[in-house]
Amino acid sequence: MRAPSNCRNMTELRAEIDRLDRALIALLVERTGYIDRAIDLKSETGLPARIEDRVNEVLRNARAQAEAQGFDPDLAEALWARIVDWSIAREERVLGTDDEEGKSE
Repeated sequence: MRAPSNCRNMTELRAEIDRLDRALIALLVERTGYIDRAIDLKSETGLPARIEDRVNEVLRNARAQAEAQGFDPDLAEALWARIVDWSIAREERVLGTDDEEGKSE
């Protein structure tokens, strides 16, 4: 692991970006495991895939963390909104509550 200022050329810089991309993907895979568990728990308790208060909380948290760490809060919120929408769509498909249910092809 090199600090950005210690990268002497584009090859070293790109290697560090690629390393971070792998780490980000690994974290998203880990997060998806929790989404899968949420599907189980929501199924058992009859909760819907989308819980608007929780969606808003997650987006507020992402924005606050971005601001606290010097990252663009608008970008963080947009990225998390996409991740949350994808997660909810996944939950809805598994729970059988997505908009495609009952439609013929």
